[in-house]
Amino acid sequence: MTAAGRPGKAPPARERRVVILRALGLGDLLTVVPAMRALADAFGDLPRVLACPAALAPLARLGGTVDEVVPTDGLAGPLQPRLAGATLAVNLHGRGPRSHRLLLATEPARLLAFAHPAVPASAGGPRWRADEHEVARWCRLLAEHGIPADPERLELDPPGPPPPGTAGATLLHPGAGSPARRWPPERFAAVARAERDRGRTVLVSAGPGEEGLARGIAARAGLPAAAVHAGGDVAALARLVAAAGRVVCGDTGVAHLATAFRTPSVVLFGPVSPALWGPPPRPWHRALWSGRTGDPHGLRLDPGLAAITVDQVVEALTDLTSPAAGGWRQAPLRPA
Repeated sequence: MTAAGRPGKAPPARERRVVILRALGLGDLLTVVPAMRALADAFGDLPRVLACPAALAPLARLGGTVDEVVPTDGLAGPLQPRLAGATLAVNLHGRGPRSHRLLLATEPARLLAFAHPAVPASAGGPRWRADEHEVARWCRLLAEHGIPADPERLELDPPGPPPPGTAGATLLHPGAGSPARRWPPERFAAVARAERDRGRTVLVSAGPGEEGLARGIAARAGLPAAAVHAGGDVAALARLVAAAGRVVCGDTGVAHLATAFRTPSVVLFGPVSPALWGPPPRPWHRALWSGRTGDPHGLRLDPGLAAITVDQVVEALTDLTSPAAGGWRQAPLRPA
């Protein structure tokens, strides 16, 4: 696909570089790591620039797949002028049309994106599939443009040493982007007590605005105030997840951090199937799901997520396999 020029306007000077758009959240960024690795392999001789939220820049640079991060939050405004005239613009953000048009406004020589009927410049691109896993989707986009991409290349090195006192701990992350995807705090507290009774150190992490939730869970579980890790940036959260012995969280960015750092995890799914956003089928990751779907942006706890019990989570933690133990067997999951 080539970018359509604007009548009466001189095209920008061509810049030998690849511009990649993924102006979304933490988990969204981590699911396109294999696609960005494929772009780095295919265009290693060109600088690669990622347009994504500034807060995610420390993680975006971890895999060595991009040379520069240009702060971009969502699709509300135009991309920065210095991204104009790229050799190639790659839409790893969405199906279009808004994200397509945002990139086309920079007048790249070529656009690589899914086909959208409202954007003629995308004609000939692959078709969007609503029922596709997020990691596989972006690898397929590249593969159908002749760029081999391996969805298994998800892993990253931690961005630094572990915080003191965190190595091997059980990390609970109760927050999520919407109430529909937040397992009840009293159940997280019950899991914390069960893990503490097994002799394990238990920590509770919190994202922005979730500090009260984390402190409340720690208090219910009888954990010391120092067990709560809140207020740090995304690199601090990444170091915490990488250091942990195991993670319990909902369908959120922390689950994808656990995948990236090979940290054993129990991930609680509610309104969205793990077939779309779940961890890869490895024995150190367990996805619990009741089989129901709903509104991931809902303002109330999703009934499917509510169906997952404390006992199921505690049992899944007991059965987790360490990556060091080897083996690629997929442990059967009991339905919630």
